[in-house]
Amino acid sequence: MFTGQNNTMSEHHHHHSCGHGHDHSHVDATSRAFAIGVALNLGFVIVEAGFGFYSNSLSLLADAGHNFSDVIGLVAAWVALLLARRLPSPRFTYGLRGSTILAALANAMLLLVAIGVIVWEALHRLSQPSPVNEDIIIWVALIGFVINLGTALMLMKGHEHDLNLKGAFLHMVADAAVSLGVAAAGFGMKWTGWLWLDPVISLIVAAVIFIGTWDLLKQSLRLSLHGVPHNIDAAEVRAFLAGLPEVAEVHDLHIWGMSTTETALTAHLVVAGAHPGNAFLAQLAEELEHRFRIHHATIQIELEGGSNLCRLAPEHVV
Repeated sequence: MFTGQNNTMSEHHHHHSCGHGHDHSHVDATSRAFAIGVALNLGFVIVEAGFGFYSNSLSLLADAGHNFSDVIGLVAAWVALLLARRLPSPRFTYGLRGSTILAALANAMLLLVAIGVIVWEALHRLSQPSPVNEDIIIWVALIGFVINLGTALMLMKGHEHDLNLKGAFLHMVADAAVSLGVAAAGFGMKWTGWLWLDPVISLIVAAVIFIGTWDLLKQSLRLSLHGVPHNIDAAEVRAFLAGLPEVAEVHDLHIWGMSTTETALTAHLVVAGAHPGNAFLAQLAEELEHRFRIHHATIQIELEGGSNLCRLAPEHVV
């Protein structure tokens, strides 16, 4: 078994040619979007709560509480984005990239709490409807819809490949949906006098939010437990490595998320003959990034037929 040359694949090609999450201009633009979003939404929460008390609207107050939880979620995602830029240290050898995973998980949990508040309030209002000022509800809710939708659009870029951004984006889309639902309920109550419209629409909106939140929760939990990211097929990666001409066997394969945008891999490759060399490792690193978006690969080379068998070779050994 090689122990001297089984190096981690050279890092220079990851940071210079691929730019996988270290694009500072993109990070700065996203950070500005978070700052604007937090300021707008915090200001709106104060206005919405004030008008909620003034108009005796429990739906506006509930929405203000929901929006405030989203402001906390935005701040958590923003702080995680900034922490992810911290350089590695002797104590945190991967830096603080993993904070983005924790922020995504926290966002999912906050969304579930917000859904619970909406459902609780809707059930209460179904049993005890009360008159409200429909005009104030409509205009405040429409303003909230515009603010939340605008914030979501600012965070939309890159959310498909970043679970932390996806969590913040879903928060804002959920807020926009809730605000639109509250406005629709206000119009309906004004035209028909049916006070039950408010809680019914709130329940429908809560169900829609839950569908998106459940996927976010599953993905963030998986990453927090060092699971394989949802967009990577571990069996396909193993088949690719095992199919290389130089490779006779693959074992101790692990794939996990270093952050919500970066994926790491470690594997032991048993090769026939001599060590394939650094060029092989460099080419393999590029292939793993190109094919599977795996950005940080560490490969250990072992020689076939050696007397010292790797103790990590059995599949049940970690």
